[in-house]
Amino acid sequence: MLLGDQLRQYRTRCGISREDAGEKIRASASKISRMELGRVGFKARDIEDLLKLYGVTDRKLLKEFKELALESNKPGWWKEYGDALHKWFIRYVGFEEAADQIRIYESQFVPGLLQTEEYAREVISGGVDTDEVTEQRIQARLKRQEHLERGKKMWIILDEAAVRRPIGGRERGKEIMRGQLSHLIDICRDRNNITLQIVPFSVGAHAAEAGSFTLLRYSDFELSDILYLEHLTDGDIVDKRATAEAYTKAMTKLSVSAATPDETLAMLEEMLRDLDEE
Repeated sequence: MLLGDQLRQYRTRCGISREDAGEKIRASASKISRMELGRVGFKARDIEDLLKLYGVTDRKLLKEFKELALESNKPGWWKEYGDALHKWFIRYVGFEEAADQIRIYESQFVPGLLQTEEYAREVISGGVDTDEVTEQRIQARLKRQEHLERGKKMWIILDEAAVRRPIGGRERGKEIMRGQLSHLIDICRDRNNITLQIVPFSVGAHAAEAGSFTLLRYSDFELSDILYLEHLTDGDIVDKRATAEAYTKAMTKLSVSAATPDETLAMLEEMLRDLDEE
């Protein structure tokens, strides 16, 4: 999907229609559309022909694109979860996998990438017994967390409400939150690839009043940051540079308002102590 998005950006930058691009590789405009949406596989010859049509002639860049095409043709791990994941979220995961850095602001919950299994299970299931589809969604969320193990760079800012909101009811919720807070503390202490900050209630109104968002950054290719906004029934993937830059500025402002990573660790430790004393 990342490769398809790059092809689309090159095509539109050159003012070439899908029909003309399709003619170049002996295909239809609809196939170009499917390629750009990541819904079909990529042939190295087609990629090379399209890039030349779009004015890309640098041999090193062409080689990188061919390698990316081979990688894109491999089935993603998320495919094994079948229909359990929403189509819009499957598209997002493809972009997330390819990103060099993930930046998140979350106002309501601990982000999925940082959730313990117990916390994730409660959020996804809503406290009821899980069926097969729900169980697959839980396992997919845990699978995404392998980013942490691989050392992918993350910068995550949480509103204080996201870490104080109890999940799982009164008694069981204490155990869930105790485990979740301990997990966040371990991340602060042990994960050099993750920067975690909390925006305290005392800050008041701040730069992300509109709600949660995710920014994906790519350093190896000429691709702008991608903004992801999740809603109740769908999610938006936005690649307009001006929009992504506006959210990047909001993230920077949030980082200034938020507690420092060391202060964040101290806040989490205090929250855990308070929970233990209840």
